[in-house]
Amino acid sequence: MSNSDDNTIGRRAKRYARVGGTVGGLAAKFVGSRYLGLGLDKEKHAGELTAALGGLKGPLMKVAQLMATIPDALPDEYVAELKQLQSDAPSMGWPFVRRRMAAELGSDWRKRFEAFERDAAHAASLGQVHRATGPNGDPYACKLQYPDMSAAVEADLTQLDLVFKIYARADKAVDTRDIHTEISERLREELDYDLEGRHMALYQDMLSEEAGVHVPERIPDLSSGRLLTMTWLDGEPLLNCAEAPLEVRNAVAANMFRAWYVPFYYYAVIHGDPHLGNYSVRDDQSINLMDFGCIRKFDASFVRGVIDLYYALRDNDRNRAAYAYETWGFSEITDELMDVMNIWAEFVYAPLLRDRVQKIQESDSGLYGAGIASKVHAELRKLGGIRPPREFVFMDRAAIGLGSVFMHLKAEINWHQMFHGLIDDFDEQALADRQAAALSANGL
Repeated sequence: MSNSDDNTIGRRAKRYARVGGTVGGLAAKFVGSRYLGLGLDKEKHAGELTAALGGLKGPLMKVAQLMATIPDALPDEYVAELKQLQSDAPSMGWPFVRRRMAAELGSDWRKRFEAFERDAAHAASLGQVHRATGPNGDPYACKLQYPDMSAAVEADLTQLDLVFKIYARADKAVDTRDIHTEISERLREELDYDLEGRHMALYQDMLSEEAGVHVPERIPDLSSGRLLTMTWLDGEPLLNCAEAPLEVRNAVAANMFRAWYVPFYYYAVIHGDPHLGNYSVRDDQSINLMDFGCIRKFDASFVRGVIDLYYALRDNDRNRAAYAYETWGFSEITDELMDVMNIWAEFVYAPLLRDRVQKIQESDSGLYGAGIASKVHAELRKLGGIRPPREFVFMDRAAIGLGSVFMHLKAEINWHQMFHGLIDDFDEQALADRQAAALSANGL
């Protein structure tokens, strides 16, 4: 590694240390307000935390965005502030790009492209994307990982653990130990671009019959563990459709629904990062699904549990609901705890239970599900809290993230019929067999 690389890493290490100190100081202030009777303006405190994170390019920003979409993981004031963090960050300059490309493809790397744009087309938390042209004239996207990300991820996960522990001392409604474990595992996986390339190929297989969804193709000869080269997919940001005619918005929403839930109900796989920057819309309302770093695979029994809970709520079958929660990994489901958990479940399943055209949520204001989540949180606190299992974290996040997208689109769809189109022929063993075959075919 060159001295220039060392200097870059050194500067980044100092920045992480500075942010670590800020987070620690803010955490101490939070504890003091709780145990020493000091006054604390939660909104101001949350704003200070966001300011500490907002200038970062790296995993802590990504974790902050993650936490903002997991109900009850952090107080509402923090969620509202963290939601404002942007996925874009200043890109690394050409010297870094040149070094990284040479390290991954060799000193003659430029000869392997017809053209390569020096300026990044997109810069995010863990890496940046450059447009390029392959030797055959095809448009490519080259995703480059920032330097020293592995060390940065571990440092940031330690900071997250500190925030969780501080919060847990003040509020025991939700035990976040398994949430931290799950986020840590997924975030570490995001550093492996070879794994992401295989996930991309898996999604191409799973969605091969979905005309409304497009997945880029990895170019193996131009990819490595820290460089992922793929075909470039043209499209417009999803929010550009927010004021389009209703039929356009509905078509986009329906394609989004299929993109996320065909893999889940047919293969027990879910895209765990429904962030607005991870998809774009084509002129025909089909969507481009991108960024496959955060992919979660489940046992077939978990999918059965999701379907069981739907039927339990529809038929008011408490025994089946308890069985569903236990299948997900929740333990010791008392009647009182089930009543509280069903408040959340009935909100998430509500549009699926009614056989009519409707919006995903009756109200268009505020965060999707925020009010319900606060009510559930308060009730859980009264009952002594709950420890959500790891498997629940990204499934719940996908539901909330997609719900927010459907709210942005103001889509009006018969969600019930779309859902039943996926589950009516459900066969747990057939799902397990499909999943095994798809994972094996793509080296997973």
